[in-house]
Amino acid sequence: MVNALTWARQHDVALRVRSGGHSLEGWSNVDNGIVIDVSELKSAHIDTASRIATVGAGLNQLEAVTALAEKDLAVTTGTEGTVGLSGATLGGGFGFLTRYLGMACDSLIGAEVVVAAGADCAKVIKADVKNNSDLLWALRGAGNGNFGIVTSLTYKVAPLKSVAYLQATWEGLGDLQGVFDTWQRTAPVADNRLGTQLEIHRGEILLFGVLAEGSEAEAKELLAPILSVGNPNVSVQIGNWGDVYAGFQIPTADEPANWKFFSQFTTEPFPRKAISLIASFMQDAPSDDSNFFTQAFGGAVRRSPRGGTAFPHRDALFYSEPGAGWGTRGQAGSGDEITPQAQAWIAEFSQALRPYVNGAYVNAEHRHAGLGNRLLGIQLRPAAQDQGEVRPPQRLPVRAEHPARGMLTGIRPRNPVPVRQGRGVMLRAA
Repeated sequence: MVNALTWARQHDVALRVRSGGHSLEGWSNVDNGIVIDVSELKSAHIDTASRIATVGAGLNQLEAVTALAEKDLAVTTGTEGTVGLSGATLGGGFGFLTRYLGMACDSLIGAEVVVAAGADCAKVIKADVKNNSDLLWALRGAGNGNFGIVTSLTYKVAPLKSVAYLQATWEGLGDLQGVFDTWQRTAPVADNRLGTQLEIHRGEILLFGVLAEGSEAEAKELLAPILSVGNPNVSVQIGNWGDVYAGFQIPTADEPANWKFFSQFTTEPFPRKAISLIASFMQDAPSDDSNFFTQAFGGAVRRSPRGGTAFPHRDALFYSEPGAGWGTRGQAGSGDEITPQAQAWIAEFSQALRPYVNGAYVNAEHRHAGLGNRLLGIQLRPAAQDQGEVRPPQRLPVRAEHPARGMLTGIRPRNPVPVRQGRGVMLRAA
């Protein structure tokens, strides 16, 4: 890692860092440069007495959840196991345990980072509340490859023996107004142990809930206001968090070949008109894989850890994504015939909701004001734009409160299929 950054600086070569490979916009690829792949840095050292875990930057979320759950411990992760833990954490990181444990970055207490040194060299530094605390602040929510090459992360983890996992399904969209409005007014203020998400497809509404250290009866009672709308099919599973998490993973082969979405945060409940817009767009969705996804905030999200974080959306009621998925994996040219329709649909859907949302998920851009350039010590040149690359029509800025503030934009990773492929050299860390 040190040698790679040193060589890139000495030869003025563009550099990107890749972990889980879930950058839909192709930000972890580069033309005429080098990509440092840290996905094989999969160490995991867990101290059960102190509840501190130090992991390699290549660990994915499923691997992290599994390793911690074996010791009845947990940290917040996203719902998709193949996403890199480091990328999710450095962008903020949220999922079913967010309201219980806070953002993933809130549990980050240290990191090992390769940064620039001298005129054209590199070195390894530590970032924690006592050493390079400004860098730790930045890595907590705005640090995706902007400030150096993260090689390991240290978390303060929490005890978690079991969860109650509830799933409810409503056929069709007839109950959407009641389900969504009840959810948005109850889920963000429910018991902090309860994390929920809604997923709306063109043919059904899905509700998922995870109650930490809870029972089936408790889960149903907490979600009773939502479950009382219409006549949903409801199931509940009680088990170890690692087993439950592994159980709801979708095999990569079953995911759509193409995926595009826009990330959005909401601080005020959607009015009836906004919910009607969701129903209207979902009825005209280009495929069954397209959806409108939401995740409840509130609870522990509203508390910042010692040292603060760059994550700016602590007052959000919920996070959401209108997303278009189309085509079949493994087939050449898969989905090409509906690509224009899918791209137009998702752009129009996102734009229609713009009056009701504020800000996007914090996967920061390549350059961040001051701190990032100083530490990485290399000017990252934009990759060449391939024809057909899908990009948002507008990037919304979000604000942070640290002196090293800059433009934070981006999207939450979904599938490990970048829209474009860079033409560069791959260096794999082991």
